[in-house]
Amino acid sequence: MRAPFILGLIFFAILAIASCASCTRIDAGHEGILVKQYGSSKGVQDVSLVTGRVWYNPFTEDVYQFPTFVQTVDYELFTVNAKDGSVFKVDPTLSFKVQNGKSPEIFRKYRKDIEEITKTTLYNYIRDAFRIEFNKYTTDSIISSREGFENAVQSNISTALEKEGFTLEQMTSGIQYPASITKAIDAKNEAVQKAAQATNQLRVAEANAKIKIVEAEAEARANELRQRTLTPLLIQQQFIEKWDGKSALYSNSPAFFKSIQ
Repeated sequence: MRAPFILGLIFFAILAIASCASCTRIDAGHEGILVKQYGSSKGVQDVSLVTGRVWYNPFTEDVYQFPTFVQTVDYELFTVNAKDGSVFKVDPTLSFKVQNGKSPEIFRKYRKDIEEITKTTLYNYIRDAFRIEFNKYTTDSIISSREGFENAVQSNISTALEKEGFTLEQMTSGIQYPASITKAIDAKNEAVQKAAQATNQLRVAEANAKIKIVEAEAEARANELRQRTLTPLLIQQQFIEKWDGKSALYSNSPAFFKSIQ
């Protein structure tokens, strides 16, 4: 009787332990993090990297999944001041990824999942990067050196994320100029377009004038050539060819005009 009783206790003990355990599988493109919430390992080695199928105790442990593929986040628009006080709007979009094997370190520092870190920590880094760079540039220098400004912001963000275990893949700032600057730029562009249009019209007018001059010169040369070829003898010959035989004749040749002595 005693042996079956002991086997029964063992069976129920195993069943109780199994009922307390949970299982999850780490998806492809993710890193798994096993977090010990209680016990002697908490606070020292309470976060570990796991892969594949993971068994854990839901009462004392949690499992988080950090995506390792590239993620793109479209952040909310915010405002920032340039060095001369002009207010710009920034509507940034960020593409980044978690560096391989860095998930436990990131979680250990922030104690948040990747979505929460993306919304808070990374957003703060982005705002700070734009604030720092905008304070270095005046409005005119931002407009005239837009590419240099964008590169400086991207370098700032890339350095900050690299220290935190992330890799910046791509960033677009979505900068919107102040209304007064936009109007000034539009007015300048319109003036440039009108100047270009006037220049083109002037060129067309000059070209047409040159064409008329060339045509007039050609006509003058033709007239001069015709005058040279119209000798009295040629005129008389042309008259004879067209004479109808009825007009008066003077001397021995047809002529409308008699020589006046």
